[in-house]
Amino acid sequence: MRVYLPGYLLSGLLSVAIAAPASAQTDAVAMAESLFMRGRADMLAGRYQTGCPALAESHRLDPRPGRLFTLAECEARRGRIATAVTRYNDYLALYSRMSEAERIKQHERYRLSLEQRDALAPLVPHVTLSLPSGAPPGTVVQHDGITLERPSLGVALPVDPGEHVVTTQAPRGPVHEVKFTIEASESRTIHLEVKLPVEEPPPVRSQGPSVEQGVVPPGDRVAGPAPAPPASGPGGRRAVTYVTGGLAVSGLVLGSVTGWMALGESSRAARECSDIGPDVAECSPLGKAAGDRAKHLGLVSTIGFGAGGALAAAAVLLLLTEPPSPRPRAGAVSWSLLAGPTGAGLTVRSRW
Repeated sequence: MRVYLPGYLLSGLLSVAIAAPASAQTDAVAMAESLFMRGRADMLAGRYQTGCPALAESHRLDPRPGRLFTLAECEARRGRIATAVTRYNDYLALYSRMSEAERIKQHERYRLSLEQRDALAPLVPHVTLSLPSGAPPGTVVQHDGITLERPSLGVALPVDPGEHVVTTQAPRGPVHEVKFTIEASESRTIHLEVKLPVEEPPPVRSQGPSVEQGVVPPGDRVAGPAPAPPASGPGGRRAVTYVTGGLAVSGLVLGSVTGWMALGESSRAARECSDIGPDVAECSPLGKAAGDRAKHLGLVSTIGFGAGGALAAAAVLLLLTEPPSPRPRAGAVSWSLLAGPTGAGLTVRSRW
């Protein structure tokens, strides 16, 4: 089935499709122009740390000869002479591809680029990074975060003056870091070090055939599963029995002591009191106090004897109802394998 679109609708869709990339390109040019103006202002004010990155981003968004030349000037003033020489060479290569009319407009920048490049080139420092001969294949070398392949090693590389960081890492190995500082016009060779991975020691294996293969080495003895060791000390029930018995003894002792004390106080009350009628006695203050103490001590003695007797009965009941301790089962069989220089055998023991 064919669908026919009206001519005005088709033209409208085409205009939208064309306008979208054009709008994105216009935004990129606008951003590039804003970054260029800000970066150039920072460069003229001596703020190269912010000015040069802004100029580089401006040239990336909208590459133009003027922006490339200004970026080279900023890097030269910043002291990154190796980067500046590269930017000047990029500008000169671009100039060689310009038309005659464009060359006339860019002639002054061309002249300055030649002068600056020729003046800075002898001042560019060079560093040679050398890996040890024993470096394993796959070793990764990075210079200031940039990975260097094998062709970049062992040759003099132009770098900017200042501090640099070089890292090496063998496969599965730790990262080894080296920092160095290089001055203008200096040439240095850095002998790198590679940390090899720490290998785990292999598991210890016994000499000769193993038991898993069905052969017991001479002098070895393989026994069956060892029986669980007998439990040591009293169990929970036995401990409760001991505690109950101890409390029973304490109750009986308390009852006996307080009983003797009650008898003594009762005798003292009898000496200090005289009967004046049936169940009526006249006592001195000392006798009355002795009688009261005798009553209290008698009550405590009664409670002590009662509690002690009950606890003693409970302890005896726990002791009598305690299950017997486990004993070896009749007919239990244990086995062990024996091996020696002259042969091997199986020993079986049974308890009846």
